[in-house]
Amino acid sequence: MTYKFDFGALLPYWEQFAEGCWLTLRLSAISVLIGLGIGLAAVVCKRSGFKPVSLAAQTYIEVIRNTPFLVQVLFIFFGLPTAGVSLTPMVAAVLALSLNLGAFSAEIIRTGIESVPRGQFEAGAALGLSPFQTFVSIVLKPALRTIYPALSGQFVMLLLTTSIVSSISAEELTSVAQNIDSMTFRSFEVYIVAALLYLAMSTIFSTVFRLIDRVYFSYPTK
Repeated sequence: MTYKFDFGALLPYWEQFAEGCWLTLRLSAISVLIGLGIGLAAVVCKRSGFKPVSLAAQTYIEVIRNTPFLVQVLFIFFGLPTAGVSLTPMVAAVLALSLNLGAFSAEIIRTGIESVPRGQFEAGAALGLSPFQTFVSIVLKPALRTIYPALSGQFVMLLLTTSIVSSISAEELTSVAQNIDSMTFRSFEVYIVAALLYLAMSTIFSTVFRLIDRVYFSYPTK
């Protein structure tokens, strides 16, 4: 092997890499907030007694969970314009990521709610609390304690999934790396750096989520 690594050739592009990280984090944060809202709404609809709404929520969850994310992105960006809905790459990326997270988080949230003993709901009703008050005051924290590890893992997965939206020219770290590669022709170095940056971001996020878990959701020791 005669290839010689030259990471020094990438030093002039460190600002672009930093900007790529920032764009990835911003895209992830926006998608997480919207996706969680979609997930909660899907759970409420699925648990509602109105069958058409429940069926629509179940269909959404199953379709998103059982189709590739890349296909979802391409459908939103290239398919919707045929129906008269044209979106910019970033808006399409946020929409695709949010819908994807919403479907997966809906099932996680549903599992957490169903893990709470039925007696907790009955206790809230016996105290004269409304269903919403019962959910917030009695059900929410035990449910969050159950689902938090899976939900935080889903957030980290979404951070890594943002790399796929480069396929529609949405600006994030992978897209920036592709641009730098086209200018430097140092593919090994560029994508090694990009991989290390993704690893660093996901490790930091995982560490922060673990700390939050210890502080807010760990059972008190005797």
